[in-house]
Amino acid sequence: MLILCTIMWSFVGVLVKLSSQWVDSSIISFCRFFFGILFLGVFLLFRDKRLSVDWSMKWIWIGAIGKSINYIFENIGVSMGYAYSQILVYPASIAFVVIITCFYFKEKITSRTWFAIGLCLVGMCLVSWNGKPLSLIIKTSGFISLLFIISAVGSGFHTLSQKVLIDKMESGKMNFSVFLLASIITAVPMPFSGGFTGNFSIASLFALVGLGAITGISFFIYANALKSVSFLVSVIVSNSGILLTLVWSKLLFNDPITYVAVIGAVIFFVGMIILNLPKGLTLRRLIILKN
Repeated sequence: MLILCTIMWSFVGVLVKLSSQWVDSSIISFCRFFFGILFLGVFLLFRDKRLSVDWSMKWIWIGAIGKSINYIFENIGVSMGYAYSQILVYPASIAFVVIITCFYFKEKITSRTWFAIGLCLVGMCLVSWNGKPLSLIIKTSGFISLLFIISAVGSGFHTLSQKVLIDKMESGKMNFSVFLLASIITAVPMPFSGGFTGNFSIASLFALVGLGAITGISFFIYANALKSVSFLVSVIVSNSGILLTLVWSKLLFNDPITYVAVIGAVIFFVGMIILNLPKGLTLRRLIILKN
């Protein structure tokens, strides 16, 4: 289940890039939620014979608003930049979650955690740089990176909402409630900002539907997978998708990927692994457990 989620998430940047050839980021954001709740709704109807929505808890609203911000700014960034640019959301959102967790859940941030956050930020900067001239980065990449940082903040709030709600709600009902509310939020500005960027194509349509399927199904699968697999394994497997994203963008769009971006991807991948290591787990302890 984790590998399936990883593969689906790795295609997000490519699918957004394909969708942006037909519609703008506003429509993409709405369709990701709209088709998402369709897929998830059909599954829940088949499983439970009914649909249940709960908007009474504040964390449902926080999660919906956060995920809306995540998708809106992520879609704008990918549409303006390269297909692999979406991987910048991963380290920034995790670093944000750790900091918020420290203040909200009163968890102590250790020196190892700060070191891991530093690796994530260094990796993010290297991927953003990608070996381009500094003058070009100042003109373009800086703004696109800012979009992904804002997207990461939204993703962070959604992650926090899941952390709070997972013990209070069933994962299917939780995700359906959040995504239904998010589809309404992203539909509001669509009549004013939504539009077409090019001619209709089957590839763009399938990309929109695919993004919805990923939204509706992957988070449900991931939540259930966490019940059976250790958190460390789940983090390592799911975040490995950032490396697949680089591969897809190169193969499908021939996006320029230099050794700088590859090194950056590896660095923040290592940072995320260290960031999610269980407390008290050291290299010596890992060797003992392995033996």
